[in-house]
Amino acid sequence: MRLNKTGGSRGCAKSGAAGGRMVMAREFKNPAMKLLWEYGLITGSILMMVVGIYFFKFPNHFAFGGVTGFSTVVSAVTRMSAGDFTLAANMALLLAGFAIVGRQFGIKTVYASVLMSVLLSALEKLYPMSRPLTSEPVLELIFAIFLPAVGSAVLFNIGASSGGTDIIALILKKYTSFHIGTALFLADFFAVAASFFIFGPATGLFSSLGLMAKSLMVDGVIENINLCKCFHIVCDDPTPICEYIINGLHRSATIYEAQGAFTHSKKAVVMTTMKRGQAVQLRNYIRNVEPTAFMMVTDSSEIIGKGFLSS
Repeated sequence: MRLNKTGGSRGCAKSGAAGGRMVMAREFKNPAMKLLWEYGLITGSILMMVVGIYFFKFPNHFAFGGVTGFSTVVSAVTRMSAGDFTLAANMALLLAGFAIVGRQFGIKTVYASVLMSVLLSALEKLYPMSRPLTSEPVLELIFAIFLPAVGSAVLFNIGASSGGTDIIALILKKYTSFHIGTALFLADFFAVAASFFIFGPATGLFSSLGLMAKSLMVDGVIENINLCKCFHIVCDDPTPICEYIINGLHRSATIYEAQGAFTHSKKAVVMTTMKRGQAVQLRNYIRNVEPTAFMMVTDSSEIIGKGFLSS
């Protein structure tokens, strides 16, 4: 494989290999399949969130997590059910989302927020809960944090949300330098503060712990979803490695010339980025084909280039 003077490879650099803030794409040739995949993810995420909210958050009066956190407080001081309050508040905030965040975000979030509100209202009628599932509040707090946090992270990752204060968080993220987790913390703070006065110090402290843990977990889950492996491979012959990357893994790479500092011998450096499963295959292939190659493998969840999607 011939290298050009600038170090790029004519046969290998079909797409960008590394860069800034982007996420790995799931490629679909059929737009309908892509749409079906996205709304399937939204539906699964909402189901996960509803289980965590209804069965673990509401019975324990944990007042964190946006509109559902506020609904816990409102349902305790009024006759309005938590599901009805969630629906009304989401509709009001969706109008703000359409105006500020954009139409595409609004369509996905309308579906997500209406689905959540309908499911919560249906569960109140089909499976009324007068007390928590268990007598272990810490165990229930874990599920009340984990399930909604994972669901929220998946929604944020595809450009949607469950509505409510998630919309406020995305607006803050758009116009400030806050991460999603920090923006959620600020948006949800007042519901947690109210829980101290309405439900007492114990519930207020549990809610505070849940809010902080969820804020950290959302950022962590998003980063883990987008995690890619970045390779810098120093080798003598880049041709078989690049052919495997292109034909075997269906990714691409960039190669450039280098020189050993001690031996002054000519080397080639192959730079590429791919999913974790593909990275294992590439690492094993290089060990078999060119065991003397030097590999640097780093993690990154922020990638720019063809084959990756902007967040």
